[in-house]
Amino acid sequence: MPTELFSNEPVLSLTNADIYQGTKLVLGDVSFAIHKGEFVYLIGRTGSGKSSLLKTIYADLFLPNGQGHVADFALEKLRPKDVPYLRRKIGIVFQDFQLFFDRTVEENLKFVLKATGWSDKTKMKNRITEVLMQVGLSNSHKKMPHQLSGGEQQRVVIARAMLNEPLLLIADEPTGNLDPAVSDQIMHVFQNINNAGTAILMATHNYDLLRKYPARVLRCEEGKVEEYKQ
Repeated sequence: MPTELFSNEPVLSLTNADIYQGTKLVLGDVSFAIHKGEFVYLIGRTGSGKSSLLKTIYADLFLPNGQGHVADFALEKLRPKDVPYLRRKIGIVFQDFQLFFDRTVEENLKFVLKATGWSDKTKMKNRITEVLMQVGLSNSHKKMPHQLSGGEQQRVVIARAMLNEPLLLIADEPTGNLDPAVSDQIMHVFQNINNAGTAILMATHNYDLLRKYPARVLRCEEGKVEEYKQ
């Protein structure tokens, strides 16, 4: 019975939230929710507040007004010491890969596991194998990032974001630096992850993706976030 009660809880909800960048209000009175297994695009022009919204969701920016819940954490009450625990429940995929270029793929992933409290070597090895298989890089454990293409590096970043089995995956322009064919491959990886039950919020400028892979769309425009009908 309790499981059924909790299964309807959104993995992310914002209610009358004001999103600030420093002292500047960039988005006002933001209200929306994302549930388990949903795929949602976030669109808007450069400077419209997309990145500030994402940063607020993963607690890089504080939420001063309104309410926000991410994976059972209340953003408006979040203390700095709680931030690492919140980030274990969500995965973040950046446009600039932020990999350690002096370490192998496996060492990059192991670093994150250790930083988030894993200590059992066998379990770490098994989890790394699982996520690399999930993104189609089963044979890349010992490769250095510079030996991989841009698309393969982005797959490593997605694998890294999936290590702790997040409830929500946040992707900020994940195909921004990739050509169309590679972007399609990356979208298939995201779709597979989404089909397995992980909610995805993806900021993008690429309207071709919206046409090819239709899903719910939120748009940042003129200081508001609204549902966008294509």
